[in-house]
Amino acid sequence: MTLQDIPKLKHINSDNFFLLCGPCAIEGEDMALRIAERVIKITDKLEIPYIFKGSFKKANRSRIDSFTGIGDKKALKILKKVSDTFNIPTVTDIHEAKDAAMAAEYVDVLQIPAFLVRQTDLVVAAAKTGKVVNLKKGQFMNPEAMKHAVQKVKDSGSDKVWITDRGTMFGYQDMIVDFRGIPTMQQYAPTILDVTHSLQQPNQTIGVTGGRPDMIETIARAGVVNNVDGLFIETHFDPANAKSDGANMLHLNNLEQLLTNLTAIRKTVNLLK
Repeated sequence: MTLQDIPKLKHINSDNFFLLCGPCAIEGEDMALRIAERVIKITDKLEIPYIFKGSFKKANRSRIDSFTGIGDKKALKILKKVSDTFNIPTVTDIHEAKDAAMAAEYVDVLQIPAFLVRQTDLVVAAAKTGKVVNLKKGQFMNPEAMKHAVQKVKDSGSDKVWITDRGTMFGYQDMIVDFRGIPTMQQYAPTILDVTHSLQQPNQTIGVTGGRPDMIETIARAGVVNNVDGLFIETHFDPANAKSDGANMLHLNNLEQLLTNLTAIRKTVNLLK
């Protein structure tokens, strides 16, 4: 597939990486619109193809009292409002096969979480909606194994598929990115680097995942240097008080400088091709 297959996606001929960016979870309409508006101003300036990201539901939580969402339909309607207000595409993750058709009514890209990427029914249901399917590589999988997940989408009648690397488990409480996996997975589908989730520190004793946001630019630079097709970055105007994954999100105030630096690197890399 090509970026041209996604309605409302701008700057598709800029030779830049494309970007999936937004809050971890939809906490409310105002926050979603505020974040989208800020990111659009930056991506328009830098000619970055942009897809707004927000989870309508967080099903994979360490503790039962963790935030899971504001209501499925309510959050999905907010994603649709973001899309309609700013004329941009959106992406959200789904967790059960029945979520696919419901979410497809509101968003342009359906994301399969890393822990669920081997769930055949879920992948097939997403593919059959006709939407782009973004497959997150399992933390427990090698890059070569993703060809089978991609093939499930294709065998379901769709070639609209991406792969996202979100790091590999390194011991019990850390993640590592193996950049050798980028060219490997690009043989199967366009490949995205999930910068912020790659910096998670899971399995903390308090039951809340930690992270290393101070390393975001380091990981993102390495991805761009290694010709990744897209970047995935979660951002928030108040990460310390975000309802989900605040420990590894990028503060929205730091996004423009980061993307400016990464765009400059991409331009240099393009000259060397």
